[in-house]
Amino acid sequence: MTDHHTRGPAPIERRVAALEELLGEAGLIPEGFIDETIRRYEEDIGPMNGARVVARAWSDPEYKARLLDDAPRAIAELGLGGEESQSLVVIENTKTVHNVVVCTLCSCYPWPLLGLPPTWYKDAPYRARVVREPRQVLSEMGCELPEDIEIHVWDSSAEKRYLVLPMRPDDSESLSLDELASLVSRDAMIGVARG
Repeated sequence: MTDHHTRGPAPIERRVAALEELLGEAGLIPEGFIDETIRRYEEDIGPMNGARVVARAWSDPEYKARLLDDAPRAIAELGLGGEESQSLVVIENTKTVHNVVVCTLCSCYPWPLLGLPPTWYKDAPYRARVVREPRQVLSEMGCELPEDIEIHVWDSSAEKRYLVLPMRPDDSESLSLDELASLVSRDAMIGVARG
């Protein structure tokens, strides 16, 4: 897929960069602070919440049933939620079905569970292509699926946001909730990775 940065920064990106520079020069933010904060929300803080939800679903069949039936209520049991998760629907991967999430209009995303959306999720090529050729896009992202696995593409919107419940890894029955959560990636909860 095309990296949107090869086209040059958009006007809003230039304004943000200028603002960051001014704040840095004024000593109001240390160098690298904004990049590190964004990285933490993209990779750690948000995805860690979603991973806790997945680990609980993997280890507790009754919780999993509640999560698939009424996701906002089930995640509230773990002290999670927020406006972006009030319309959350959790979709489960199986041995025969793989789910992938996109927002074709913008970048609707369950922030309380996954943190900030990755750049590629907001990029026009991903948003357009994953609907038309999901198997090809997933393959390009490193998620090779056998031809006999059906792919369902779910289009998030302000009215309904999706989270993929990945399949539990084999031989993980003896793992604790924390150990299970460490196996869950943000990309798996979007559906562009298997685990």
